[in-house]
Amino acid sequence: MKSKSEENHPNTHEHAIVLFSGGQDSTTCLLWALREFKRVDTVAFDYDQRNRIELSCRNDVLGKIKTLFPEDARRLGGDHLINLSFLSTIGESGLFSSANNPSPPTDMFVPGRNILFINLASILAYRNKASTIVIGVSGPESYPDSSFDFIKAMEPAINLGMDRHFTISTPLVELEKHEIWNFAHDLGGTPFIDLIRSETHTCYTGDRNTLHAWGYGCGLCRACILRRAGYEKWFDCFD
Repeated sequence: MKSKSEENHPNTHEHAIVLFSGGQDSTTCLLWALREFKRVDTVAFDYDQRNRIELSCRNDVLGKIKTLFPEDARRLGGDHLINLSFLSTIGESGLFSSANNPSPPTDMFVPGRNILFINLASILAYRNKASTIVIGVSGPESYPDSSFDFIKAMEPAINLGMDRHFTISTPLVELEKHEIWNFAHDLGGTPFIDLIRSETHTCYTGDRNTLHAWGYGCGLCRACILRRAGYEKWFDCFD
């Protein structure tokens, strides 16, 4: 596993799979991967999440990346959407749409989600002969399956079970939210920041009615609070 400070390799790696949900962090990871690898496939998961509108944002994000960064977009490979709607029938979380509650969820943790995501991404990587799985876990989330220790444990388990060497790359894992905004700006400047604001989705309630300075969202759920606070701290420093 490589943290941000260790992600310093040149763009000579052959093939990566990016877990690309259509949110801020995964979009940032996608552009980063397009600079680091010769081919980048993308994968997302429909697990009956309340904010599944992010899945419909993915095509718009990909379209904007192709327009704004055509040289990078030439490295885009296949895009995959995997149906995991069964997860809501065996799991428990306020993020499932079956929770049927219009207010912001208080229990955002989806037990086993990233275990399942990384496992399935590794199967796809095995088939497509990709050597790296990129996931946009970041420090402030602080969920058990978003930690450095969790990723560090998953990597050897997958390699042992697959009998093949994969690297799970986490370019954002050491970053606070304002640092992720800055990382995105370093990658693509103001055009990329505008893309993240207007096209990506993070809000847990799925609200895309109001475009704030930091993006669409209800402004009340934990995802919106983190995104807004990160943007405002970054913007104050940047400005």
